Amino acid sequence: MSESSGNRRQNNSGKSGGNNSGGRRKRKRSGQGAQGKSGGSNEPKQNKAPRRKEPQIDLAEFWGDSNALPQAIDHIREAGDVKAVVQSLGRVPLSGQETAAEHWFALVYERAAVLAGALAAAGDLLADEPDA
Repeated sequence: MSESSGNRRQNNSGKSGGNNSGGRRKRKRSGQGAQGKSGGSNEPKQNKAPRRKEPQIDLAEFWGDSNALPQAIDHIREAGDVKAVVQSLGRVPLSGQETAAEHWFALVYERAAVLAGALAAAGDLLADEPDA
């Protein structure tokens, strides 16, 4: 390197004012003197709009009469064909991939049915005699 390029580096580093700021200066925002954004007031900002009162809801009226609910099911049966409802909707709309998609979806449906049956058996909700 020549001596002149070394002088340039030294001169460039001298322009930044000796600090590591890279020559950038922080500017003050206009209209923001010593008072800051709040206009000189040190009080917290308050909403001027009044708060709306939340409506009082009668929970018994909202949810209805608990005596009108249907009887709880004591036992459940496993479905014969777990894919029947989904297959009634038609083929999967994936052009060129219908067969593969139907296969994988069928595996998911069957797995979900097996897990639901296991949960029902664990909760002693599975019917003893399957109805045909």
